[in-house]
Amino acid sequence: MEAVVGVRGDSVRRPGRPGADTVAVPEEENILLRGLEAFAELGYDHASARELARRLGVSHNFINDRYGSKAAFWRAVVDHALGAHMAGLPEVDPSLDDAERLRQFITGFYRGAADEPRMGRIFVNEFTLESERLDYLYDNYIAPTLKTMGAIIDRLVASGRMASVPMDVLFFAIIPPISGMVEVPLARRLGRPEASSPEQLTATAEALATLVVNGLLGTGSHRPSA
Repeated sequence: MEAVVGVRGDSVRRPGRPGADTVAVPEEENILLRGLEAFAELGYDHASARELARRLGVSHNFINDRYGSKAAFWRAVVDHALGAHMAGLPEVDPSLDDAERLRQFITGFYRGAADEPRMGRIFVNEFTLESERLDYLYDNYIAPTLKTMGAIIDRLVASGRMASVPMDVLFFAIIPPISGMVEVPLARRLGRPEASSPEQLTATAEALATLVVNGLLGTGSHRPSA
C-alpha cells in the first residue's frame, strides 16, 4: 500500500523572513486530529480537499504536498488514532481464565471507543462500503485484533464452554455494543450522567463486555431440560 510521505524538500522554505503569503502550518498532531474530526463528521467522500484545507487552516494544496493524496492523508489520520488506541489497550493477564481474558479484552476495546468516539464513526462509515479504505482497516487493524481474540475463543469452543459460531456472527455480536460508548447524546437521554468520569466510562465498558461475554458463553441462561 502507498506509504505516507513526508514533507517534500521543495516545499520547505529556506531560513529567512517568510513570504507575505506564507500560512502558518499547525503542528502535525493538530493536523491529524482535525482530519479525524472532518472524516468522522463528513465521511471520506464528502471531506473534499478544499473543505479539509479550510478545517486544517492550510493552503488548498497542503494535503497533496505533505501526504501525497487525500487517501494517504486518511490513512495517516487512521494510523495516528488507532495506533494510540492500540498502544493504550491494557495487557491481558495470561494467567487468567479464558472467559475473563475475553471480558478484559473486549472491555479495553469498548473503553478505547469511548476515549476516541470519532474513530468509531469512521468505522461505521466504512463498514458499509466496498473500498480500499475498508481493506486497509481490515488488513491492518480488524484482522490482527480478531486473530488475538480468536485464540481465546478457540480454546473456549474446544473446551465446550462456548458454541462455535461463524466469525461474521461473532464479530457483529461484539461490535454493536460500541454504540453504547460513542453515542453520547442518546446515552444521556437514556440516563447517563451529563459529565461521565473516566471511572464511570470504564464501569460502562466492563458492564457491556460482561453482558456480551455472558451471552457468548450462555451463562445465566435457563435451558429447557431434555
